[in-house]
Amino acid sequence: MLTKRFYNLAIMQDISNHTPMIQQYLKIKSQYQDILLFYRMGDFYELFFDDAKKAAELLDITLTARGKSNGESIPMAGVPYHAAEAYIAKIVKKGLSIAICEQTGDPNTSKGPVERQVTRIITPATVSEEAFLDSNQDSILVSIFEKNNKYYLAYTSYTQGKIYLVKTLTSLNELKNTVLKLSPQEIITNSRELAQQNPFKKPIKALEEWYYSNFEAKKYINDSLDTNIANNILNLYKNDQLTTIGSILSYLTNILKDTPRHITDISYEQEQDTLNIDINSRINLELDNSSKSSLLSIIGKCKTSLGSRLLKRYFSNPTRNLNILATRHNIINSLVENQHFLKIQDVLSYISDIERIISRVALGTVKPKDLVALRDSLEQLPILKKLLSEKNTPEITNINNRIHQLDELVTLLDKAIIENPPATIRDGGVIKEGFDKELDELKSIKDNSYDFLIKFEELQKQKTGISTLKVGYNRVHGYYIELSKQHADKIPTEYIRRQTLKASERYITEELKNFEDKILSSKEKALAREKLIYETLLKKVIEYYKQIQETAASIAEIDVLANFAERAIKLKLSQPKFNNLAKLELKEVRHLAIEHNIDEPFIPNDTLLSKDTNTLQIITGPNMGGKSTYMRQVAQLIFLAYIGSFVPASYADICDIDTIYTRIGASDDISSGRSTFMVEMTETAYILNNASAKSLVIMDEIGRGTSTFDGLALAKACAEKFAQIGAFTLFATHYFELTELAKQYPNVCNIHFEAKEYKDNIYFMHKAVTGAAKKSYGIQVAKLAGISQDVLESAKQNLYNLEKKQHLAESTQIQAQFELEPTTQNPLQQKLDAIDINTITPLEALNILFELKKR
Repeated sequence: MLTKRFYNLAIMQDISNHTPMIQQYLKIKSQYQDILLFYRMGDFYELFFDDAKKAAELLDITLTARGKSNGESIPMAGVPYHAAEAYIAKIVKKGLSIAICEQTGDPNTSKGPVERQVTRIITPATVSEEAFLDSNQDSILVSIFEKNNKYYLAYTSYTQGKIYLVKTLTSLNELKNTVLKLSPQEIITNSRELAQQNPFKKPIKALEEWYYSNFEAKKYINDSLDTNIANNILNLYKNDQLTTIGSILSYLTNILKDTPRHITDISYEQEQDTLNIDINSRINLELDNSSKSSLLSIIGKCKTSLGSRLLKRYFSNPTRNLNILATRHNIINSLVENQHFLKIQDVLSYISDIERIISRVALGTVKPKDLVALRDSLEQLPILKKLLSEKNTPEITNINNRIHQLDELVTLLDKAIIENPPATIRDGGVIKEGFDKELDELKSIKDNSYDFLIKFEELQKQKTGISTLKVGYNRVHGYYIELSKQHADKIPTEYIRRQTLKASERYITEELKNFEDKILSSKEKALAREKLIYETLLKKVIEYYKQIQETAASIAEIDVLANFAERAIKLKLSQPKFNNLAKLELKEVRHLAIEHNIDEPFIPNDTLLSKDTNTLQIITGPNMGGKSTYMRQVAQLIFLAYIGSFVPASYADICDIDTIYTRIGASDDISSGRSTFMVEMTETAYILNNASAKSLVIMDEIGRGTSTFDGLALAKACAEKFAQIGAFTLFATHYFELTELAKQYPNVCNIHFEAKEYKDNIYFMHKAVTGAAKKSYGIQVAKLAGISQDVLESAKQNLYNLEKKQHLAESTQIQAQFELEPTTQNPLQQKLDAIDINTITPLEALNILFELKKR
């Protein structure tokens, strides 16, 4: 961007010190200080001053210089006009914005610099071109209106043509969670402080005050929306909400240099119908990150970009509306029958991103190839509708009725556009022969020109008797007759010299000049005619905007549900049930990512939480035993149920859960100066202050980041609090003393993960069993990790000394479990104590007896 140094230089100094072109540049740049200015000069977009330096670094292009400013060379960098899209895409994907400044004047008539104007502003969230977008992710623009310590928030998915209003937020933490859940490409706000702090780590800018004027907001709502929709919005929402909506419309108007007519709907998100999961819990549970082991990567196998984006919206806003969930489950069941989903998915694989294509038509950024893709996609709709009609259920019929079969538009596009059109309409060649008679006639003049030139050349050879005479064309001088200089005495009098070369002369005749005028005129007229036809065609296409948007939404919905059906078969998922009994009963639950990534069979586990039995499980057992997997798989199952998917369990009966909280793992927050323990306590405090009887809480080994007794005291107090709240809680710990809580609270129970020892080795059973663990097996785990034998022996001795010291002191204080192998003075006695006589086989008993005898 232009720094204040250069901007002030342009204001304070006599601007006449610069060349006229740089004067023009500085005047335009002063209006766009915070974004890169792509300044059109011939076949290049040029950048100057700090813009050039930044672009050279971002795009890895050459930094040069042009002229001087205040005695210093002016930095300059540029990109070719014809390749600009790829460079712009790189900049936009890095979260930066660009102003496109085009030559709007005629170079042939301009006195001084050609007139230039900014014709378009490109920002991370306001792009529609395919090259700038992630096809599987919505392009989100968020607006935050801060007033009286409250945050009013609205957002738009730019190419979807909708604005969503979110509930009023009252804390920065709540705001941060809401914004990060949306994962926006760009944020605008009226708060300069919020923009400077940027707790979201996303592109954010503070706008001028007028963008958040209530008066201006109502004006933009009236100007941008259909009259009936605008009146409804103005009557439905409060002033501060209208201000937030209006800020998006005014911002888009400024960016587009036009009214955003493609925005056709505004809706309010009902949070009470949503399963809430804060951003930390989303990360901990690996729900929708980009890794191959995320739940989204495993569940998301949609066939269209439309479906992939809708599935991400499901992941962002899991619904607790049982009617919606029942509808999704009924459709999945219908599609699973005879694997009908396979036929539907086959058709869907041929459907392009018609939602974004029709948005590009509305925004004026559509390309000819988009229209071909739209035609090909619409051709699939009769097949899709027939397949859906074969499942004559009310739910599928409802979706099918919203898929519009647009035969007239398909026919129009098929007749109008050639099969493989060029990238743009700029040079023509897009409209199919036979579509427009006038265009065909103009093109025929050009197409027949070759025959004329052949005949004309032959006639001139005969007339002059010069066999080497030839007729040619170049872009500078036009058509010509070329003769070598040795034939100068044979030149007819009607030949007019046009160009002299080293060894030849070029001429033109009146006849050839008339032909040239006719050809050039026909080219210009044909191109003008073709552009007119193309614009008329786009106006016709945009008449189908609402029908195509509705069709796109329905295709997305059936794509997601067909995907759920395919996943249900492939991953052996079952339909969950929902109850109002405050009971969570799950049988044979599996963790999909782990199951997907291991070779051996996954060991499933059951989970039962209920207000009538227990709401809190104290989970003990060795590291690597399966505690974390057990807790995560329960949370992931609940999440899948609330997006409408089937779940990885043989049976699932789920009560109403409004929030999932997790406290899993930790790391230093160095940038904020917070230690691992401080991060852990901050997150724990948030959960304690917000959890309710409708929450699912996952707590994994809380209290490890401080001293043994402090950690134990905190862990016990937190567990007691969750027991008192009645939140469904899975509480993994290495503090064995917490297992005593089951004796103090009737709604607390113990479960543990078993491990077996054999021949100095440990085998994890990965099975949840009622009761508390007796050992931690820390030294065996250390051995598996590769700790050297001398360190292991030292650890055993240290443990023995610690246990002996405790025994001698006869301390009544509780102590935290060390993750070390329990050791006694008599190894033989210890070995005997470890044998489970109920499970050991005769052969194993003989082997152990033989080993003991050798000792």
